[in-house]
Amino acid sequence: MRALVTGATGFIGSHVTRALLRRGYDVRVLVRQGCDERNIAALDVERAWGDLCDRPSLDRALAGCEVLLHVGAAYTFWTPDPSRVYSVNVEGTRHVLEAARAAGVQRIVYTSTESTIGVPDRAGVGCEEWVAAAACLAGAYKRSQLLAEGLALAMGRDGLPLVVVNPTTPVGERDIKPTPTGQIIVDYLRRRMPAYVDTGLNVVDVEDVAEGHVIALEKGRSGERYILGHRNLTLQELFGLLAGITGVPAPRRRMPLWLALAAGHASQFVADRLTHTAPRVPLAAVQAARHRRFMDCRKAVQELGLPQSPVEEALRKAVRWFRDQGYAP
Repeated sequence: MRALVTGATGFIGSHVTRALLRRGYDVRVLVRQGCDERNIAALDVERAWGDLCDRPSLDRALAGCEVLLHVGAAYTFWTPDPSRVYSVNVEGTRHVLEAARAAGVQRIVYTSTESTIGVPDRAGVGCEEWVAAAACLAGAYKRSQLLAEGLALAMGRDGLPLVVVNPTTPVGERDIKPTPTGQIIVDYLRRRMPAYVDTGLNVVDVEDVAEGHVIALEKGRSGERYILGHRNLTLQELFGLLAGITGVPAPRRRMPLWLALAAGHASQFVADRLTHTAPRVPLAAVQAARHRRFMDCRKAVQELGLPQSPVEEALRKAVRWFRDQGYAP
């Protein structure tokens, strides 16, 4: 069976591509001209050159494909042009899903994010039944993904054979960008984390996330959302695990949220007005840290058999890869 993967050169997408190849799929990947192809350089895949904002290129890429895994997205907490994030994440999703419908694709997995999952309150735990309120989401990435997921689910209700997966915070190898989560690990290794804030997140091995995509493709119920995650950790607990793995001492000081927000605003101002490069402290990331993002992942575990590999081993793989690739000493 032939599968098209968008976002295959990225962190999650490259692992999804490998998981499909292990299952015997014939894989075609959508690749933008000039993008970094290191993550797929050694893989036996067919390349289809195109762009999510170029509908004709998507029609060509989907020709002859039975299934689609739409993993591609503009994932960033800062950009000089937020409209580009909406174009890729919302309009790009519309283009590729409409192209899939025109091509008669039999099955689609749409990769969303845990950010679209609602968490009832600070002490609560999010699940698939809850949808995040747009007013609670910080930054163009999270807001655009909420719109894109709503679009995908609406097309599913109209008959598109589509399953939504919501990865939490994946860690592991091949985070070449790195992602915002990977940057936390890199900064930790470089001893650039003098303090922590009182927040929480759900952490999962990126290889389990990739397996979850393939299982959702084969077993997921159309129109359903599945949280692909594993272990809920406070940021302090995450740093404690990293300390045990690396020997780099974890920060002991807790930074008040108001101080972190002030640093985020200052860093954003410098990025927007002066340097025009990514801020040292992304404001959207600090704003997101105001609420713990703990998740209930039982639905994907029980219905799909989502693997639950130890988080410690996933962090160990990430640390080793970042060091081997020269991201950190």
